[in-house]
Amino acid sequence: MSSDLLRLSDAEVLEKWTSSYAGSSTGSAFSVRGWYQTLYKDAFRGKKILDVGCGLAPDTVLFAEHGANVTFLDIVEPNVRFAERVCRLKGLQNVAFCYMEDLLSLDRLPADYDVIYCCGSFICAPLEASRLEAQALLAHLPVGGRWIELGYPESRWRREGCLPPDRWGEKTDGGAPWMEWHDLEKLEYMLSPARFETVLYLEFHNSDFNWFDLIRRA
Repeated sequence: MSSDLLRLSDAEVLEKWTSSYAGSSTGSAFSVRGWYQTLYKDAFRGKKILDVGCGLAPDTVLFAEHGANVTFLDIVEPNVRFAERVCRLKGLQNVAFCYMEDLLSLDRLPADYDVIYCCGSFICAPLEASRLEAQALLAHLPVGGRWIELGYPESRWRREGCLPPDRWGEKTDGGAPWMEWHDLEKLEYMLSPARFETVLYLEFHNSDFNWFDLIRRA
């Protein structure tokens, strides 16, 4: 629990973040997170990134270290505070933080993000609920901005037994109350009537995950 992490010393907080990053991004884990961190860390330099559902922020702290301007957003306040503490300990100035109590919390965010970055945060709720949140977030992404999302593909859902979403969450994420597979068709619905073109779509890591990189056209 991130609330427990807040009780750690400064040195322990940095060690926890570093081990979380290394364990999912380096060595044999490069095929999990490392490949897309390498793809984007320089491309994001100078860009405004909204990390939706930041969690412990293994990706976006790295992006901030490489010059991205990152806002860390989460519905779990201790996650936001943990990311804030890590950034402070690393001396990062190009960062902001937002605890999302409800959709109105988004009103205080700027409307000109270059990237809305959703690394697994939109698959943990029913599609209709995710669509409501996505519509609110799109007010902060102008034409030309990117919507980047990590999800779980239908192929994984079928491989793991076509479980109902409430039971699949228990299997995939250790007790998540809901897990919804995403594909391009679902994202098109979630983001409509805004129009996007696909920059990159792929399944990876033995089809455990899928990756969406879309650019807004209207």
